[in-house]
Amino acid sequence: MTDVPLMDTHCHLDPQTYGGDAGVDEVVARAHAAGVRFLVTIGAGYGVDCIERAQAVARRHPRVWFSAGLHPHDAVHWGPEVVARLRAAASDPRCVALGEMGLDFHYDKSPREAQRACLVAQIALARELDLPIVIHDRDTDGETLRTLQDEGAFEGRVLYHCYTGGLVHLAELVEAGAWISIPGIVTFKRAGELPAVAAAVPADRLLIETDSPFLTPEPFRGRRNEPALVVHTAEKVAALRGLTLPELARLTTANGLRFYGLGAVEAQA
Repeated sequence: MTDVPLMDTHCHLDPQTYGGDAGVDEVVARAHAAGVRFLVTIGAGYGVDCIERAQAVARRHPRVWFSAGLHPHDAVHWGPEVVARLRAAASDPRCVALGEMGLDFHYDKSPREAQRACLVAQIALARELDLPIVIHDRDTDGETLRTLQDEGAFEGRVLYHCYTGGLVHLAELVEAGAWISIPGIVTFKRAGELPAVAAAVPADRLLIETDSPFLTPEPFRGRRNEPALVVHTAEKVAALRGLTLPELARLTTANGLRFYGLGAVEAQA
């Protein structure tokens, strides 16, 4: 725990995962008790209806905001109804981004052409609404980045959430203008290049996240993840960068608030 507030920039506080509204409220309370004062819950990844569920959580908690989007797994559902729901969500001042959106060629839960069309359409919507973009990218051999570049996404703010790529791809993303969020995987014994990546991300582009309920950091692997545990990711990243935990907290919280357009929010307990 640190006296400097931390921010979990990407979590899924879905009532269906955490035991209903009361369960989510308990998770948020534990996060605040651990010094994680700011949270962004992602309205994507649990079907189309999770857009409104994320919105409801953010409306109930003054230090929780939400994003709205269609995950590539759900790309087959893209259509006018989803567009209308995204526009409605985006009109809420608690909505701070569109996403997570992107391409996932690992699971291929939606056909790749549907994923591509869905991503292009959401980029266009984000540009129209002047909202940051949260990206999911898995096993696409650079296609996600090329799509973002081709569609002008980097004229706004783009965050690669749960980044697990190597140093070479990191350099390409940073040059393009992306922000990078480090997940709890960085604490794993078999973290690949991620520790080196966490040390190399430019200071003004670095964020941290849980992606809860997934990717629980050490020493709690095997249990359900939640925002309070981002402290352990922060401790690891701080050590990798030669910083104290308060220094890392100050840096990543300021970056998270800036990325999501929450610069007016005071980073205080």
